[in-house]
Amino acid sequence: MWVLLRSGYPLRILLSLRGEWMGRRGLPRSLVPGPPRRRYRKEALPASEVPVLPVTTTEIRQYLRTHGIPFQDGHSCLRAPSPFLGASQLNDQTAKTTSFSLFIDKTTGRFLCMTSLAEGSWEDFQASVEGRRDGDREGILLGEAPEAEDIEEIRRIWDRAVPLWELPELEEAQLTRVMFGLTKVTDDTLRRFSVRYLRPARSLVFPWFSPGSLGLRGLKLLQAESQADRVRYVETTIPRPGAYHNLFGLSLISHRDTEVVLTGSELDSLALSQSTGLPTLALPRGTSCLPPALLPYLEQFRRIVLWLGDDLRSWEAAKLFARKLNPKRCSLVRPGDQHPCPLEALNRGLNLSRILRSTLPAWHKSIVSFRQLREEVLGELSNVEQVAGVRWSRFPDLNRFLKGHRKGELTVFTGPTGSGKTTFISEYALDLCTQGVNTLWGSFEISNVRLARIMLTQFAVGRLEDQLDRYDEWADRFEDLPLYFMTFHGQQSIRTVIDTMRHAVYVYDICHVVIDNLQFMMGHEQLSTDRIAAQDYIVGAFRKFATESSCHVTLVIHPRKEDDDKELQTASIFGSAKASQEADNVLILQDRKLVTGPGKRYLQVAKNRFDGDVGVFPLEFNKSSLTFSIPPKSKARLKKIKDDNGLVAKKPSSGKKGAAVPQNSETSSNEAPNPYQPDPSKLPR
Repeated sequence: MWVLLRSGYPLRILLSLRGEWMGRRGLPRSLVPGPPRRRYRKEALPASEVPVLPVTTTEIRQYLRTHGIPFQDGHSCLRAPSPFLGASQLNDQTAKTTSFSLFIDKTTGRFLCMTSLAEGSWEDFQASVEGRRDGDREGILLGEAPEAEDIEEIRRIWDRAVPLWELPELEEAQLTRVMFGLTKVTDDTLRRFSVRYLRPARSLVFPWFSPGSLGLRGLKLLQAESQADRVRYVETTIPRPGAYHNLFGLSLISHRDTEVVLTGSELDSLALSQSTGLPTLALPRGTSCLPPALLPYLEQFRRIVLWLGDDLRSWEAAKLFARKLNPKRCSLVRPGDQHPCPLEALNRGLNLSRILRSTLPAWHKSIVSFRQLREEVLGELSNVEQVAGVRWSRFPDLNRFLKGHRKGELTVFTGPTGSGKTTFISEYALDLCTQGVNTLWGSFEISNVRLARIMLTQFAVGRLEDQLDRYDEWADRFEDLPLYFMTFHGQQSIRTVIDTMRHAVYVYDICHVVIDNLQFMMGHEQLSTDRIAAQDYIVGAFRKFATESSCHVTLVIHPRKEDDDKELQTASIFGSAKASQEADNVLILQDRKLVTGPGKRYLQVAKNRFDGDVGVFPLEFNKSSLTFSIPPKSKARLKKIKDDNGLVAKKPSSGKKGAAVPQNSETSSNEAPNPYQPDPSKLPR
């Protein structure tokens, strides 16, 4: 593989990156300690048979007062004396009442002791305080240490890596700096942050040091790959992303520091620290997630600036993270041509300190003027494609109608019984999940094991039953996706489901929730004996959640009973018109084969609040891979739909596969092929 360096530099240089086979984690075989291993550590949300009621800040405060535990109110956590310190640790401090080293999350109740690194849930804390565990402090969960196999791999890579300025060949060092945009980053900055370079993998190595010591807990490797005319960076973490909670640069933070700048990448932190001298920290997963486990480490700062990137996705993530951190102490750097990411700003010779002085407050009153919004409006007008959302790779025709998947919207999906609604919507959500959209699945009709099997088959684009020897390979890749499942099954209360969704948005930064299906929550509601009224209440609850949480909700609803020879319409959705009125998008899976025998399925976009484009396009089901995405070689053409009241697909001309275009679009005879290629080497690791 060859990497094309940034065209912004005077000389375009090609550098061979890989000279040997790349094994697990994308590392050379010589650095991989053995074959892939199975893991069964995917976190699940609370099961319905063992309900976990959310704890409130008031309840936490009341509990601490009842047990005589003093506490201090922080930005996102409560601070209290730690009951998990040993005698020697207590003697080193002036008094137990002043050693406020225990942090309790105000939203979840989860605690972390900074001194002993003991951590656990609110129930663990209560059990420990009340002495319910054998051996008192013996049962407390300690901070998860890396597995022995990971420790060996971490140490082996770290020992093989060398400082960039110690490379024996000056030309190689210069090429590496150009490749990663480090031409203006000094050796002193790299040395201060302990950045190294792994020559066999052509990767920068960023360390994760334990708090309060220099113990090495993990590594992040940054590799550069070519993508059209630009460089794309690929990250690999050890341990895996779900357990990698490093705030890069934390070991350089002093207890006296009161301000910090959070960035989306380690390279940006290097540039910002060198240019401004301010304390900087890099989030472990960039704009995709801010794990609540990191909030205690940010409590000491009275002001936090979020400079996560130069696109609208980074801007949306910054506003979302500010909610967790307490918006009153947060400021945001608005993306723009004069506000690029810190590394690019340094390379362009911009004044980073001046950019930081132009930050916007994350918190404002309930009423705002256009003057406060005009820059955001300009940003949306200047970045139309980014505003449209994340585009599907397996369903390019869906992008023609919906333009993309956007946060804060409600999508209603329906189709005849037996038409494959669950199978389609699982691939629809999997497509987005592989592109970094954190997804929560609520399947009340089928078990999570069966759903995971379907999605894994779609992910591998083939029957794994016939190639079990590759199961671990695909399962490892699938496990790294930001995908979570509710452990509900059967009828559930809407209040319990909404509480679980709120918890997931806070803890896992969920951007997309799939509910399959609405009917399994209607029997639990005692608001009225009228099922229509109960459904209206449930739809309203999901609509409110999507708007307030800035999270996209896809809601599957069964249709009302229709004549078999009629196609479904928007009015076919079960219940009143509230579901279609509240929804931003209405998708209908039409299945003519249920009436006429052998036939075709097609997807109808019946409502699109974003820009109004509606229509239909064909779906071709592949039984072996359980996928609906059209193969890349398909020559399906698009057809227009012009019925405003009930959209009906026109039959394609003989000998050609038909599909629809948006009403406001022109029909094209040469359609772009489906960009999705089922090549396992190109899927995200």
